[in-house]
Amino acid sequence: MKKLQHLIAFTLIFIFILPIAVLAAEKPRVKIETSMGNIILELDPEKAPANVKNFLQYVNGAYYDGLIFHRVIKGFMIQTGGYDADGKSRPALKPVINESLHGLKNKKWTVAMARSDDADSATTQFYINTRNNKNLDATRKKKGYTVFGRVVEGINVVKAIEKVEVGPDLYLGKHRPVDDVFVIKARVIK
Repeated sequence: MKKLQHLIAFTLIFIFILPIAVLAAEKPRVKIETSMGNIILELDPEKAPANVKNFLQYVNGAYYDGLIFHRVIKGFMIQTGGYDADGKSRPALKPVINESLHGLKNKKWTVAMARSDDADSATTQFYINTRNNKNLDATRKKKGYTVFGRVVEGINVVKAIEKVEVGPDLYLGKHRPVDDVFVIKARVIK
């Protein structure tokens, strides 16, 4: 009888508790619908909790909807999250702490926070690496750029955006796409 009770208890754990633990361990995913197709990001809240929380606040507030990819550099990265088609930025929350020492690297198809020279200045802008960018990683002497996820679907869309023609823009620099590439919307899907 005791063995039967243990077997039932053990079975209940696998039926009810284990699936909850598995769900809790899943990484959030965000679908970025662009004018060139969809990109799905898988975020890493374990290694970059503050940056994932920051990014999801903007996603959940529809902040990125209607913005453009304003900086596209072939063989390097594509960047968005800063400007609309008129070159205007939107108000941002306070900067998020730099978590570049967490072990994630700026490898091909990872997503990271853009920032100024101040390592703790990232707010809304993010980029997708289109090659391994070791020069953006942290070292013993300097903080790097915080990677907080990776592309899991839509690499073909990232490649297509990377190939668009770019030209100089009075306000946004020399790497703005000639024909705007829009973020139609970004939403959490998991």
